Amino acid sequence: MGEGERQRAGGRGSDQGEGERQRAGGRGSDQGDATDSGRLWGGRFSQAPSAAAWALGRSTHFDVRLWREDLAGSRAHLAELHRLGLIDDGQHGRIATALGQIEDEFAGDTFVIDDGDEDLHGAVERRLIELTGEDGGRIRAGRSRNDQIATDLRRYLVRTVRTVVVPGVVQLIDALLDRAEATLDVIAPGYTHLQRAQPITVGHHLLAHGWAFDRDIGRLLDSAVRADVSGLGAGALAGTTLALDPARYASALGFASAAPNSMDAVADRDFAVEFLSAAAMLGVHMSRLGEEVVLWTSTEFGWARLGDAYSTGSSIMPQKRNPDVAELVRGKTGRLVGDLVALLVTLKGLPLTYNRDLQEDKEPVFDAVDTLTLCLPAMAGAVASLEFDVSGLRTSAAGGFALATDVAEALVAVGVVFREAHERVGRFVAACEERGVGLDGAGELFTSSFPELVRAGVEPADLVEPGRAVARRDSALGPAPQAARGQLTMLRDRCAAHLHTVGVAPVT
Repeated sequence: MGEGERQRAGGRGSDQGEGERQRAGGRGSDQGDATDSGRLWGGRFSQAPSAAAWALGRSTHFDVRLWREDLAGSRAHLAELHRLGLIDDGQHGRIATALGQIEDEFAGDTFVIDDGDEDLHGAVERRLIELTGEDGGRIRAGRSRNDQIATDLRRYLVRTVRTVVVPGVVQLIDALLDRAEATLDVIAPGYTHLQRAQPITVGHHLLAHGWAFDRDIGRLLDSAVRADVSGLGAGALAGTTLALDPARYASALGFASAAPNSMDAVADRDFAVEFLSAAAMLGVHMSRLGEEVVLWTSTEFGWARLGDAYSTGSSIMPQKRNPDVAELVRGKTGRLVGDLVALLVTLKGLPLTYNRDLQEDKEPVFDAVDTLTLCLPAMAGAVASLEFDVSGLRTSAAGGFALATDVAEALVAVGVVFREAHERVGRFVAACEERGVGLDGAGELFTSSFPELVRAGVEPADLVEPGRAVARRDSALGPAPQAARGQLTMLRDRCAAHLHTVGVAPVT
């Protein structure tokens, strides 16, 4: 990086302040000596890193977004060193004041990242020394970048899952529930193999997506539970000879527990993989919903209209109305799947404990958070803007012999073995197709094909009317409006419970 070149910290994520940035200061990264203040090692080397090696290893451009977590860890470590008498009251006060100033600088977008800062930890220590002199170097006693970064990433994920991602998924579920509640009585065709199968309601269909996103919240919260472990006190891999207390660190930082094994504490990235797995699954579910929005709003389907705020036009065709939000979300899922695969590939061959490959753990996590932060509100808004063609959907639901199964089940109800009923109804459908009529126009063919139903007083119109067919499917998981209303209530309650779990007040 050249003299005076500015870098912007982090990336696109909403969990960082707008305009958080780094400013290069001092010398370029291709210079320096073995005692650079922003590097936490070098005493045994006679040469500084080459420009290429330094550029490869430097991580301030992405790990700076962990500054909140890193400063919290530094405060907890300062308290431990003070408790053990390794830092006296005066030193404690000066370092604590300096940490407060550094926090203000990060929050106010004025913290300067120097070209000689290898990573966030080095930048913070270098600034501490600038503010407090040699006292700033005392805080490194008893800790390593290995336990620092693992703990920082854990704390970041716990915070981000609970305050950013889960509320975003709840917002999307709420949008689905609002549209489902308005369409519980809107009859629509259901599909298997993208072929019309049986009638359902739009509300029931939207609720199906809601349940998938509810499972995503469960996976996200589960990943946060396993991330909620402090690794401080593990040092580089084998702890320290200083009497630092891992449980005190965990308590001070709000973790649920401390890691039970120092080697596992610095090597474990399972929690990051679990988060990325949950994020990828969430992306797949958003992509499936996006695909259906694309289909529903196409001229060929014509079932729904996407709001203007979530549609775009063509640069050449004035008439076009494109569902770009749904398509972009569908496309972004590839990033989420890629983030998961990238970290799995990084981890697959690593021996215990820390290896520099693990520097690659953060960017996939940050990218996944950023991608979800973009996609979730956009998808929620798109769903909320959908307007459905009620009459067109009802007409579609009645076509294509969608109620043939109802005829077969009516035969079962009067004593016919289902295997036989299935064959007879299949032959009946084939005969209708030859005559060019549907179930509702079969007339005498229906009567002659199913005399048992005639004798039982079953009216063909009752069997082939979509609204009645949906109403008959009234088990708790079925599409009958009353059953679907029960599902809707359950999902609303679950969303409220999820928000309570993460300590976020529901929007009223």
